[in-house]
Amino acid sequence: MISMETKSDPKIRPAALEDHLGYWLRRVSNHVSGAFATALEGEGVSVAEWVVLRLMHGEPPQAQRRLAEATGMTPGALSKVLDKLEAKGWAIRATAGDDLRVQRCALTRQGRARVPRLAHLADLNEAHCFDALSPRERATLRAVLLKLVQVHGLQGPPLA
Repeated sequence: MISMETKSDPKIRPAALEDHLGYWLRRVSNHVSGAFATALEGEGVSVAEWVVLRLMHGEPPQAQRRLAEATGMTPGALSKVLDKLEAKGWAIRATAGDDLRVQRCALTRQGRARVPRLAHLADLNEAHCFDALSPRERATLRAVLLKLVQVHGLQGPPLA
């Protein structure tokens, strides 16, 4: 967390936006995520729905609580995403045996069938956004970003 308790010194010149790595990360991130969100929108899917579909794909039915933890969503937010996926016929929820408090979530046949097409869109977006980098540059960028994720203890996939 950044402490906002700093004293203003009129002799210090504020750095330009372009001097901050966060500025450049945000510009690239907005481009990558915006292009992908637009592609998904054309398929009638949100980024959050894509993340849930992808995490459920190829997995046995799982507890809604576990899925919320994996996505980093609150249980309420995940429930809304699952409501949308159920309305599309792509996911189902059912109680787990005798414990009515536990909901198990699974993809339907239609939901499983959607994932490869959406994953292809993710691959196309990745290529569009990062083909200007050599394989070595991509590996370096991935390593640096993974290091930052680990150092800051970032959890769950980005959803917005």
